[in-house]
Amino acid sequence: MHAVNVRSLKQNPSVALRQAEKSPVLVLKGDEPNALLVHLDAAILGPDRNGPDLNNPERSIRPPLAAALFKDGVLSLGAATRVSALPLQDFSSYLGELGIDIVGPDETTDYEARSLDKWLES
Repeated sequence: MHAVNVRSLKQNPSVALRQAEKSPVLVLKGDEPNALLVHLDAAILGPDRNGPDLNNPERSIRPPLAAALFKDGVLSLGAATRVSALPLQDFSSYLGELGIDIVGPDETTDYEARSLDKWLES
């Protein structure tokens, strides 16, 4: 594990990111731990749960992270699918298993429903 203070992280974040590829990086604010940087591909658990299994993205932190970011509206479906490292169909199924709607109502839904009702009545 590596440690870096906030000042050096601000000055050269690429060093901490390179270190995070090898092992987690603890970010210190003063002398207190503040955050932990973990490389996403290093967070993949292999079949023995001891190391990466890059051929099995379903065992990765990527799908739940992508699902949370999609659900919160931070990422589009396409961007979340890329983050998840799953094919679109598999990621869509994964969202369904979590009860996350791919398409949801927006500010125009009520207007469109009323317009459709008027059209159907005519």
